[in-house]
Amino acid sequence: MLRHKTKKVLNMKKSFILRRDDLSETAVDAHIFARRSHCVEIKVIPFYLEDESAPLDQKYVWAYHVQIYNKRPKAVKLLKRVWAITDGMGITREVRGEGVIGEQPIIEPDSLFEYTSAVPLTTPTGFMSGFYEMVDIDGHDFSAKVPAFSLDSPHVISTLQ
Repeated sequence: MLRHKTKKVLNMKKSFILRRDDLSETAVDAHIFARRSHCVEIKVIPFYLEDESAPLDQKYVWAYHVQIYNKRPKAVKLLKRVWAITDGMGITREVRGEGVIGEQPIIEPDSLFEYTSAVPLTTPTGFMSGFYEMVDIDGHDFSAKVPAFSLDSPHVISTLQ
């Protein structure tokens, strides 16, 4: 049975520290990507980490802040994550793992769990998509889809053709 309280977590990565104030400032110009599936709404705000990137060494780093809203009538538990990370050359790698940021959070009805993580690429652009494997209090498994979101650095000029 799921009896834990929902936690709001802000991940402190070893290479950077992101405070809530920083996210508010960064998010002003950021794009928010959202998707709802199986009554779980997921929002992602990616942002480029200039201080952690080294373009001359082909190292580009983004943080992404995720908010997971449980709109279901019962609690859910996030069991696993599956990411497809595609760089600017079209090369995709899949990342699978237990939970997120070392946790398998339980999210109560009408509650929110949020976290921040990071991803490095060797190209100045890319995108991510994926899903979370979840289970509800009755033991029903489902996949909550994460919206595809772009990873755009200021080192690329975007043009529409």
